[in-house]
Amino acid sequence: MTEPVTRTLEVPGATLVYDIRPLPGDTTPLLLAGSPMDASGFTTLASFFDDRTVITYDPRGTGRGMRTDTSMQSTPALHADDLHRLLVELDLGPVDVFASSGGAVNALELVSRHPEQVRTLVAHEPPIIGLLPDRVQAEAVRDDIYDTYQHGGTGPAMAKFIALISYEGELTSDYLDRPAPNPADFGLPTEDDGTRDDVLLSQNWLSGTGYHPDLDALANASTRIVLAGGRESTRQLCGRTAAALADRLGTTPTLFPGDHGGFMGAEQGMPGDPGAFAAVLRDVLQPSRV
Repeated sequence: MTEPVTRTLEVPGATLVYDIRPLPGDTTPLLLAGSPMDASGFTTLASFFDDRTVITYDPRGTGRGMRTDTSMQSTPALHADDLHRLLVELDLGPVDVFASSGGAVNALELVSRHPEQVRTLVAHEPPIIGLLPDRVQAEAVRDDIYDTYQHGGTGPAMAKFIALISYEGELTSDYLDRPAPNPADFGLPTEDDGTRDDVLLSQNWLSGTGYHPDLDALANASTRIVLAGGRESTRQLCGRTAAALADRLGTTPTLFPGDHGGFMGAEQGMPGDPGAFAAVLRDVLQPSRV
């Protein structure tokens, strides 16, 4: 694979940093997008697509992506506008997009607004909890995690976050009555450092999970939309939200190897099965599927 070329793009309130691995030819370029994950989370997955141009980027406030106006709230609409501006800057024509987690939320909003920019969107486990049958309980747990962060800092909140996303099945009404998980059990700090600008818990947690997709716009978009979930996370929160959105759009989710991080390599410390994941993604993106 060609070495990535790193560039920056000024957008309202932020400076985005993106990496492009160019390849001559007419194969549809592939954009890999996460949130709050930055470009580094897709390094291994990108390496399996050496037959097409691949773009990765750091969203505003993440990794190398700098917020120049911290008064602007990071929302799916704002991230989608960033993606729109990035694709205009690249001027590569319609692209394929694989987007995971909050990145999938942002990419869905992009397709709602600018479907002409995306040929195929593979939206991997977007955490849109308002679509769940147990949304009232899920929203209460989501809000409790945010409140825990505001009052106790990163460690206790992230421990609750990990417990939530790994929980299997619908959330029960007594979920919050359980003892709070110990941050130390997850290798998280137990002391509060006083900061409140975490890219997940402060900047994107409420807006991303609280996203309300425009179902009519998605259903009528020229973009082919594939909802994706992990084979090992079908009963977990993000696997369930992917299935819920697929149902609303009249489809079924395509299952990929692993769980929420099934595409990640060993450099992330939580390796999935990126080779097998890439093989499924390549098959999904075949022109004959479009």
